[in-house]
Amino acid sequence: MTPIKWFYGFLKKYQKLMIGGLFLTTVIAALSIVNPYISGIMVDEVIQAGNYDLLPKLIACLVGITLLNCVLRFLYQLMFETASQGVLYDMRSTVYKKLLEEDFNFYNKKRTGDLMSRQTGDMDAVRYFVAYVIYAVYQNVLLFIFALVMIFTVSPKLALCMLVVLPFTAISTFKQSKEVKPAFQRNRNCFSSLNAFVQENISGNRVVKAFAKEEYEKGKFQIENDRFRDAQIKGSRVWMKYVPIFEILAYALTVILMLYGGYMVIQGEVTMGDLVKVNGYLWMLNAPLRMAGWWVNDIQNFVTSVEKIYATYSEEPKVRTPRFAWNHADTFGYPHEKIRGQVEFKDVAYSDGDEDIIKDINFSVEAGQTVGIIGSTGSGKSTLMNLLCRFYDATSGQVLVNGTDVRDMNLYNLRDNIGMAMQDVFLFSDTIEGNIAYGRPDCSFEQVKKAAIMADANHFINAMPDGYDTIVGERGMGLSGGQKQRISLARALLKDPSILILDDTTSAVDMETESYIQKQLKSIKEGCTVFIIAYRISSIKDADLILVMDGGRIIERGTHSELLAKDGYYAKAFHNQYGEIPQELLQKKHIA
Repeated sequence: MTPIKWFYGFLKKYQKLMIGGLFLTTVIAALSIVNPYISGIMVDEVIQAGNYDLLPKLIACLVGITLLNCVLRFLYQLMFETASQGVLYDMRSTVYKKLLEEDFNFYNKKRTGDLMSRQTGDMDAVRYFVAYVIYAVYQNVLLFIFALVMIFTVSPKLALCMLVVLPFTAISTFKQSKEVKPAFQRNRNCFSSLNAFVQENISGNRVVKAFAKEEYEKGKFQIENDRFRDAQIKGSRVWMKYVPIFEILAYALTVILMLYGGYMVIQGEVTMGDLVKVNGYLWMLNAPLRMAGWWVNDIQNFVTSVEKIYATYSEEPKVRTPRFAWNHADTFGYPHEKIRGQVEFKDVAYSDGDEDIIKDINFSVEAGQTVGIIGSTGSGKSTLMNLLCRFYDATSGQVLVNGTDVRDMNLYNLRDNIGMAMQDVFLFSDTIEGNIAYGRPDCSFEQVKKAAIMADANHFINAMPDGYDTIVGERGMGLSGGQKQRISLARALLKDPSILILDDTTSAVDMETESYIQKQLKSIKEGCTVFIIAYRISSIKDADLILVMDGGRIIERGTHSELLAKDGYYAKAFHNQYGEIPQELLQKKHIA
């Protein structure tokens, strides 16, 4: 499917409005030939022939046509504006829904600013095309044709003389359209780049200030701003080069009329009234010629914007629900089926391009067990959980939940049964209650409060001026790292999941708070499988199974005491955090 065909699919819904608007545009274009015609009659019949009885009727006709034009113009502009807003609404909703369906791979290679420019600047270019450019181009083409036909009825020779400018107009229009499209593409790319830069710096303003890099960022912004300005100027130069040509061609019509038309009046080939008629039609020829360059610009701007929007929309996610997966929608349109938390990784490997992230991963977890995962930075701990949630698909091997490969499960149902407190905490610009209840918006306040108590967040929430109704800033600005982590944990707990994933969730809290949270986690419902990714031994020492990762592989596994007795990576980590390893555990190793 081409971008234009895709766009037409949205426009088709409003084709009755568009057809009605184009019909009224046709009527107005046809009525436009009446006034010059009446003006010619007034010169010949009233002024020169002295038939003054016709004057009131002709004036009434002129007034009536003008009023009718005003009413029809209002109606067709209303139709086109309604259609444009409808197309914009449908297209923006469709693209936004598709963006929500995209996977992590898509967002890893796309900049937020670029995606925002698709939803703002490019969408507005589409709306402007539907609301104004379509009927303006159509109307001007009709005006040119009708005016030319009327001039032929007055004098074919005069009309043929005016047609001399048409080949020059066609050639100039064609050349401009070829030059202006790449200019607009460059312009839109520079706009997206500038938009992405500004968005990134606004989001990262605290880092900029912390490193006192304001002047450095101003310099980088100046470069982006200069590129956008230069692209704008280069694009403007294209139409600036051709607009004077269209102006000259338009003035050429006036010169032809004055010279050759005046000569024909002197020779008696046409009357003075006929010359007034042709002069009245002259603006109907001039306006399309003068505006031809602008229409080419607007059309190419529209085409460029549609191509960019469609390029974003047409990217299919690699991770999606298979057709044969169980699918049943609840009230909110999402599948809902409770699953057990039995998890197994069988010979799992994952690569990103040529880089092996994890390999040879094998372990099995029964429902209700707690698994601790520890290892060096970049060892693949979070990747394991991303594969379990199917944010990515394993390159080889199988990730099984209840004995079923996650690639064969309904994607939304799988994730609906997983509660996740991510390493990079994201909070919405909403109330604290709204953030905690994000996974279950229909739950009661008591359930929200209970989750907050389990996450040790209730006391600091109540200390805030508006309590649970306190609005947090964008991305949770205004809260400390530990407070954001506890709200994120409460959000995951409230979901009542079958599988709970805590990705370095307590790294920003003190030891006392961490101990409290661990005790609360033990009280969650039986059958909930918990995965804890951590750097602190204290966070995972009570787990039923501890996996130690390094270089994308599991290098050690076992319980806390078993791993200490092995005197390997885990034991060294314990030594670094707590000091000497108890002798009785080392003796177990020797006995073994």
